[in-house]
Amino acid sequence: MEFKNGLGEKAIQDVMVSYPEIGEILNRYEIGCVTCKVGICLLKDVVAIHGLSKEDETNIELEINNHLVSKGE
Repeated sequence: MEFKNGLGEKAIQDVMVSYPEIGEILNRYEIGCVTCKVGICLLKDVVAIHGLSKEDETNIELEINNHLVSKGE
């Protein structure tokens, strides 16, 4: 899984601060990071540890990367 701008290597709490819309994407796949109080997991790990299908992982990656492109990043 590869996210633009090295976003996969950032803690989910930092990702949410910079890109709150990514929380909405994750919520659609029942990944509840928005309400997590710890928030130190890396974005790439958050997606990987939830036991999603490869198709869902691919869709999350595409949605997040498309969101970043739409923001000009």
